[in-house]
Amino acid sequence: MTLDVNFILRVAATALVAALIVFGITPLVKVVAQKIGAMDVPKDDRRMHTVPIPRLGGLGIFLAFFLSVLLFMKQIDRPMQGILLGAIVIVILGVFDDIYTLRATLKFLVQICAACIVVFYGNCRIQYLTNPFGTGASAYIDLGVFSIPVTIIWIVAITNAVNFIDGLDGLACGVSCISCASMLVIALLVCEGNLAIIMAALMGACLGFLPYNFNPAKIFMGDTGSTFLGFVLATVSIQGLFKFYAVISFAVPFLLLGVPIFDICFAVIRRIAHGKNPMQADRGHMHHRLIDMGFSQKQSVAIAYMLAGILGLAAVLLTTSGEMRTLVLLGAVLVVGAIGMTLIFNDNRKHGHGSQQDGNVEKEDKEDKNEG
Repeated sequence: MTLDVNFILRVAATALVAALIVFGITPLVKVVAQKIGAMDVPKDDRRMHTVPIPRLGGLGIFLAFFLSVLLFMKQIDRPMQGILLGAIVIVILGVFDDIYTLRATLKFLVQICAACIVVFYGNCRIQYLTNPFGTGASAYIDLGVFSIPVTIIWIVAITNAVNFIDGLDGLACGVSCISCASMLVIALLVCEGNLAIIMAALMGACLGFLPYNFNPAKIFMGDTGSTFLGFVLATVSIQGLFKFYAVISFAVPFLLLGVPIFDICFAVIRRIAHGKNPMQADRGHMHHRLIDMGFSQKQSVAIAYMLAGILGLAAVLLTTSGEMRTLVLLGAVLVVGAIGMTLIFNDNRKHGHGSQQDGNVEKEDKEDKNEG
């Protein structure tokens, strides 16, 4: 397709409508959450909020996203139908989990089922990987039958990665919003209409929800929101970015989702190194370490936003021509790597500093159950 003024306006309208919808219905969702018992109740000293807070805000994000896509996407093809159907399954799972706190095994199995809907019904798969050492015909690796398990692993991993970073007010929602904005720019650069619309809808929904979710949060998006955001970002990156293997480097999806990917990879490696179950929760996530280093919640979230922004910029530059993109990418990776290593090897952790911070830490106890 060719970009024109009308399409740009349609993309902008998609984001605006999604933002307005979620901003308008979130107070209603908050009331519903209170009535059905989807509340985050502080039960131990690991939490900083002292009063129960609703945690069903992700339902508003989903509704705004879904309605905007239906309104502004001219043709919903079969792959997109698979993504939307899988997202509905994830949201239903999230709602029940926010109310009843489901077992991790059950949630994992349902997430696999949702991923299978995308793979088998929508025929949406990671078919090719970039070969960094190949040229010409060998520049890309055809996964063949392995495309199915690789795709399912990618979807489930990113879905949980976004959920894992949902530990501070506005963190997961804001980082996801930055990833959406970066992916939207890429979609416009490669003239991919459906990808642009769906990213505009998701970005708008995140923006509309953030005023309620910034520290101190009035409502949490819960597993309903974090797993939904992760699922959509994972599946759309497959349908869009991975399919542009002749245009966009395989590194782009990893850059766009770099913050949650780094956090979940580091968490698994750290736990295995200490002889623990990789899914056993601990207080060692990136946002925990930032808090323990002495940063406030707002400062910690701002640092995560900065990292996501740098990686998003690098991803956008990779889709453009010019010799500077390699240098910018290298610089971005070095900056993020340096900050990451500082967090990893920081031994001067200040246990108990969190009690001096203002605001709320979002569902940390809930995170234990999700990861366990």
